[in-house]
Amino acid sequence: MSVRLRFAPSPTGYLHVGGARTALFNWLYVRKHGGAFVLRIEDTDVERSSADMVTGILHSMKWLGLDWDEGPHVGGPYAPYFQTGRLDRYRRAAGRLVASGHGYYCYCRPDDLKAKRDAAQAAGTAWTYDRACRALSSDEIERREASGVPRAIRFFVPDGRTAFNDRVHGTIEVDHANIEDFVVLRSDGYPTYHLSVVVDDIDMKITHVVRGDDHISNTPKQVLLYQAMGASLPEFAHVPLILGPDKKRLSKRHGATSVGEYEAQGYLPEAMINFLALLGWSPRDDREVFSRQDLIAEFSLDGIGGGNAVFNPEKLDWFNQQHIMRLPAEEILGRLRPALEAIGLTRGAFREGERARLERAIDLVKPRAKKLVDLVGHLRPFIADSIERDPAALAKYLSDKSLAPHLAAWRVKLETVDPFNAETIEWTMRQLAETRGLKAASLIHATRVAVTGQAVSPGVFEVLEVLGRDRAVARIAEAEQLLGGS
Repeated sequence: MSVRLRFAPSPTGYLHVGGARTALFNWLYVRKHGGAFVLRIEDTDVERSSADMVTGILHSMKWLGLDWDEGPHVGGPYAPYFQTGRLDRYRRAAGRLVASGHGYYCYCRPDDLKAKRDAAQAAGTAWTYDRACRALSSDEIERREASGVPRAIRFFVPDGRTAFNDRVHGTIEVDHANIEDFVVLRSDGYPTYHLSVVVDDIDMKITHVVRGDDHISNTPKQVLLYQAMGASLPEFAHVPLILGPDKKRLSKRHGATSVGEYEAQGYLPEAMINFLALLGWSPRDDREVFSRQDLIAEFSLDGIGGGNAVFNPEKLDWFNQQHIMRLPAEEILGRLRPALEAIGLTRGAFREGERARLERAIDLVKPRAKKLVDLVGHLRPFIADSIERDPAALAKYLSDKSLAPHLAAWRVKLETVDPFNAETIEWTMRQLAETRGLKAASLIHATRVAVTGQAVSPGVFEVLEVLGRDRAVARIAEAEQLLGGS
């Protein structure tokens, strides 16, 4: 039987980085082993779920490149893939549990149960459900059913112990004395998580359940449900939680937590995937930078460690820079187009000749970018008709009026440099500086501020080559005017 794994987010919020990491581990395992990746929306919390959140989750999954084989907008043999469309299945399953003796009706009012729990807590003692409704006679149950008394359905936990094997943690065993008879169907007809997830995983023939460590406590209850329904268990793998730098569970206080926020900040999906994969999983060697295909080839559940992973934003920045360096300039330009259009910098930028020049500019400036959006500012001098010069840079490198005649001579030289490439431009400038008894550095700094507006840039000779003769000469002429030249 081919492997079938699922990712089942609740649309009560956008896709959190922890959920994205779980989805990624499932996706990598499926893609390596040639199975099916199922996306299922667990939307039974109707008060907190929303269509906007569903849209956001699907968008983030697509942005990360985590395509699904079955699920929303794709369909599949086990549709529907929204739990609110599967309520009848859960209700029938709960009824079968009652009929088989594995479940029973509970007529206790939630307020009464809360009062008992609060009283026990105030007394400093633990409280579990006392099975009061399990002791009801069949006549009493029949009377209450006929009267339409609201009731939930609880699962009867027998004496004993439950053990399951976890691919990350090994064998986990729990005494049933620590598990109360839990509710599987609430009085409003909606299932609890335990029932819906097991029914769905059985129906959808899920072979592996890979999810966060916070679900370990749920698993014994779900194992009991699998057994009561006569179904074989999937393989379980509970992956470590993601913590913030302070070693506390990742939350808003640590900064952005949703995938969408990182997309908006200019991170690459390739970098995000690479970074998330290494939060809790280790390859067989010391490599850190992986392509998507590399990750698929290397991933295994055995490589997941039991210790919690720490989300380090600085490491994410490093990964992003590494993947920016790996991206071809043509691809980067395509991804930057919306950002360039937003500030009006695409006029003529995508004509064939201009495109090639901009791709050269991208290769020149991309080592300086931690995020994709950083490139927009670095590219502005190569695209804009006019530039703004940093006042501090002007004051430091382009305020000495005695530079004006030297810049003028340099401009004249640039007009005839041939070929117009970095090597020839550098040789010409240094020869000019020597001839005029001028330090080359002062002319280099002044030229950089003149043509880019900044005190820092890639190598100024490469900048001049990519900028082109006409733009370079025109901006140096502007700088002469700033110095009061003729």
